[in-house]
Amino acid sequence: LGQYDNNKLVNIGTNRWSFRPELGASKVLGLWTCDLYGSATFYTSNNDFQNGGTIQQDPLYALQAHVMRSFPRGIWVALNSTYYWGARTTVNDRQTDSLQANSRFGMTLALPVTSRHSLKLYGATGTSSRTKNNFSNGGIVWQYRWGAGL
Repeated sequence: LGQYDNNKLVNIGTNRWSFRPELGASKVLGLWTCDLYGSATFYTSNNDFQNGGTIQQDPLYALQAHVMRSFPRGIWVALNSTYYWGARTTVNDRQTDSLQANSRFGMTLALPVTSRHSLKLYGATGTSSRTKNNFSNGGIVWQYRWGAGL
């Protein structure tokens, strides 16, 4: 939430829309599940960027792969990998040196507490980055599931 101000370089919003179609496939092999996803994020132009300028961004492409292993009592662990590329920006018809090419690797552990509650622990780190913006993160999530079929 907030108001876009074209006089400020940093804004809560970007004064544009993005659309991200994604296609995936999943295969279960006994206690193992393998997923592969591909997506592309498309951006509309911001024609009111920094005092009336224009910023455009090429699509950001991504490939994700997940390998999950199930254990008794609903416990599971997954290894995840993602590769992103593209998204170069053009400001006022001048292409910038903002091409992205990043890869990440992560792991998630899910521990059921009840049939509707579970605890997830996750961590991820960058393995390669063209723009030297690697970072690592981790967290704890309390998850609640609702609906029929539990």
